[in-house]
Amino acid sequence: MEKKDFHIIADTGIHARPATLLVQTASKFNSEISLEYKGKSVNLKSIMGVMSLGVGQGADVTITTEGADEADAMAAIVETMQKEGLSE
Repeated sequence: MEKKDFHIIADTGIHARPATLLVQTASKFNSEISLEYKGKSVNLKSIMGVMSLGVGQGADVTITTEGADEADAMAAIVETMQKEGLSE
C-alpha cells in the first residue's frame, strides 16, 4: 500500500475539470485508489465520489493506492496533481 498527503493549492480546489483528470488517471490502473478528506474516503475512480467531498483550496487530502500496480498508480497521480497545479 502506498499513501501520500497532498496540500491543495489550486484556487478552485478539486472542481470538475481536475476531478475528471484525476478520475481518468486513476481509472487506468487496477489498484484500489482512494481519496480521503475530512475523515471521509471515496473511490478516486468515481467522479461523483470525488465531487461529493467538495475539496477546496488549502485542503489537505490523502491518496492511498493498493494493488499490483500501486507504485505506478501513485506516480501517475502525483504527476497529474503537479501538472495541473493542484498541489505542492
